[in-house]
Amino acid sequence: MSTETASRLEMTPDWRPLRLQSLVLLRWLAIAGQTVGVFFVHFGLGFPLPLLECMTLIALSALLNIFLVWRYGSRANLSPRFAAVLLACDLTQLGGLLALTGGLQNPFSLLLLAPVSVSATTLPQLETLIIALFAAVIASIVAMVHMPLPWVPGHELAFDRIFVIGIWVAIVCGIAFISAYTSKVANDSRLIADALAATELALSRREQLSALDGMAAAAAHELGTPLSTIALAAKEMRADVDEGSQLAEDVELIIAQAARCRAILAKLRNLGGTDPTDPFAEASLSDVLDEVARHHEGRGKVILFDSQGVAGPDPIFPRSVGLLYGLGNLIENATDFAVQTVRIETSWDESRIVVLITDDGPGFAPELITRLGEPYLTSRPRDPQGADADQPGGLGLGIFIAKTLLERTGAKLTFSNENADGHAQVRIVWSRDTVVKQSATRVLT
Repeated sequence: MSTETASRLEMTPDWRPLRLQSLVLLRWLAIAGQTVGVFFVHFGLGFPLPLLECMTLIALSALLNIFLVWRYGSRANLSPRFAAVLLACDLTQLGGLLALTGGLQNPFSLLLLAPVSVSATTLPQLETLIIALFAAVIASIVAMVHMPLPWVPGHELAFDRIFVIGIWVAIVCGIAFISAYTSKVANDSRLIADALAATELALSRREQLSALDGMAAAAAHELGTPLSTIALAAKEMRADVDEGSQLAEDVELIIAQAARCRAILAKLRNLGGTDPTDPFAEASLSDVLDEVARHHEGRGKVILFDSQGVAGPDPIFPRSVGLLYGLGNLIENATDFAVQTVRIETSWDESRIVVLITDDGPGFAPELITRLGEPYLTSRPRDPQGADADQPGGLGLGIFIAKTLLERTGAKLTFSNENADGHAQVRIVWSRDTVVKQSATRVLT
């Protein structure tokens, strides 16, 4: 989909989008009903009407349907403005048919309420107001400018002007009632549904946060014994191999990695925070990033630091295990997938603190980017015998755990690709007030 298309179909955050498929289906039903009605009046009842002009308007509506499906696809989500334009087109086509077949004297003039009803149910209040006013204008025009109502040849069916005015008043009142009442009821329903969804999401997130500490402690306890066994066996092997050989280097690597694993497990036993009496319990953002990135600098990738748009001193963070582990995991992922370079950019002002972690790798998979942060979601291979067995594998818990731990510090994470060629980018934003409160809480405790 092109950039222009995406902008026309862009959704607002507080509105549930109307699918093009729904609007297209409703228009096909209207086209079928209009065609049957015109043919029945002209051929069934024998009432003469401008058949060619009527069928031309119906054909234009059908062509619009075909064009929309071809251009955007039936599953596209419509922006409020674009959906309002399409409903205005339906009102214009219906107004043209009414003008050709008697104006408001035509009993089908009641159908002017249909687009208003769709707008009131699905669109925001501003777009609904515009559609309602446009429908009232259409009703006013066809009330004054229209062809005679199709009737028995040789007989003219005349209506008193007061009767026609009454129909106009009834339609305008119906438009006002539907646009106000239905829109209010639909908006209240959406607010209740959104509140319920937000509550369920908050409860789910709280359960995940509560379970994370227990999972970490359990993992640290269960893995402690086999890890000690591995370290002990590796040290015994070191005494039996020739110093300087390739096997000796591998044994030293096993010992070093086992020690690193034991250090990580020690951190996992205490995800809650740091000792408030520790003089190093707080650190500047630059020092924290330097600390967590230092472990990944020897992996053949260049890690670049950059600070732009900074206002004021370097922000101070509580040096919690969750913060260190979360940032370290994201930087580790970036170095895993980077070709040569990982950029860590920081900026801050009086209201917020921003960290951007960008790599020059292939980027996030488009089909996964909206679901990043969910558990067991990964694009890494899991089959050690597969074609990508030489690449790192995983269960998809790394980003989930990192995101969860950083959100506990008050951060908000967004995942994207820097450009069309990839280059995965993670944006982490803290409110300055949140960080200050965490530091104050640590001092008080």
